Amino acid sequence: MSTPTPPEAPATDPRKDSLIEYPSKFPIKVMGLNADGFVTALTHVAKQYDPEFDASTVELRDSKAGKYLGVTLTITATSREQLDDLYRALSSHPMVKVVL
Repeated sequence: MSTPTPPEAPATDPRKDSLIEYPSKFPIKVMGLNADGFVTALTHVAKQYDPEFDASTVELRDSKAGKYLGVTLTITATSREQLDDLYRALSSHPMVKVVL
């Protein structure tokens, strides 16, 4: 007596494997030295990955001593690949210390 072959699992849609529904607004927090041009540089990077990025939505938070600046960029996320590429670009930027 032979064992029945189980049905093949349906191909999964990578968009359904994610906890994020695309497209959606997605905040990215970035920290760096509070230096001239920091926010402008981050805005430039964000626009490369989200052409509709609205710089007026940028949120800023100084550290207690004022040496560092926390910046929240809210982009429209369209895919996991886009987010991964943006995180890599921000993380490798010379002015950036941390990306969350």
